[in-house]
Amino acid sequence: MEELDEEMLEFERRYGKQDEGKGRGNRGGNGGNGGGGSMKTLSIVLGVVAAALLAVLAVMFINKKKLVDELNDEKAELATELNALQQDYSELSSTNQAINDSLAVEKEKVGQLIENLQRTEATNRAKIRQYEKEIGTLRTIMKSYISQIDSLNTLNTSLRHEAADARKDAAESRERYEKLVTTTEEYAAKASAGAVVKGRGVSVTAINASNKVTDRSSRVVKLKTCLSLIENSIASKGPRRVYIVVSGPDGSLMTGEQSTSFTCGGQSMMCTASREVDYQGDEVEVCIYYANPNAFVKGIYTVDVYSGEVKLGSADLVLK
Repeated sequence: MEELDEEMLEFERRYGKQDEGKGRGNRGGNGGNGGGGSMKTLSIVLGVVAAALLAVLAVMFINKKKLVDELNDEKAELATELNALQQDYSELSSTNQAINDSLAVEKEKVGQLIENLQRTEATNRAKIRQYEKEIGTLRTIMKSYISQIDSLNTLNTSLRHEAADARKDAAESRERYEKLVTTTEEYAAKASAGAVVKGRGVSVTAINASNKVTDRSSRVVKLKTCLSLIENSIASKGPRRVYIVVSGPDGSLMTGEQSTSFTCGGQSMMCTASREVDYQGDEVEVCIYYANPNAFVKGIYTVDVYSGEVKLGSADLVLK
């Protein structure tokens, strides 16, 4: 409006004097009518100029409002992008602590950029353009982190699969080992059982003072127990001791000068008499004598024969 006033003053200065001169020149012929026509013309011209200026101002106002609206919309779009970017960063996570620390820094940058945008007027186009560039940079950085996290996840998945395969292989190996141990133990047990020297043909006879067999208790001076250690090629060779356990008619253990303790199959026992024999894997006959320091009585005598590993057999003798 100030510009309009200045233009009207300038118009009056230029044309007012001309009209005044013409008025003085025509006063003689036209009288008062000449001055009235000039003022009317001036009013019309001024009205046209004012209308034109108002139209220009209206157009400028409308254009400015449209531009401001567009800038506000652009600012709102940037705010929406920043909020979405902040959400995307919040959803990113990794098992790698270094990446997580870097993500925290970038999240802070996004939050600061949101605050700066809120404080900036939409008409500050330079700042708005700067924020657009920063958003583009942050989005590029985010894509880089997504790529790194995907690579780590792929690697972790691969490692988990490898670990699962390794555990499966280990379990299968352990199972095979346990089966092998069981089989080995079974073989060892069978081999150990097969290496045991066994006996057969256990017999007991009563001997009198003439070294003849008798069944008269009053004539018996000693008992003779015989058996054979059977052939076994896988049994250990060398000296072996054979033990006899003689039980009298009353079931009590009969003892003498040769009585001693021994172990058979891990169990400790007391024997009546024993004898050592050289065993070389071939069948060998063994006879063990027992002389009772007391007199023999009538009844049934039982003799059990043992080695250091197993019981070799047993036999009974009836004395009259």
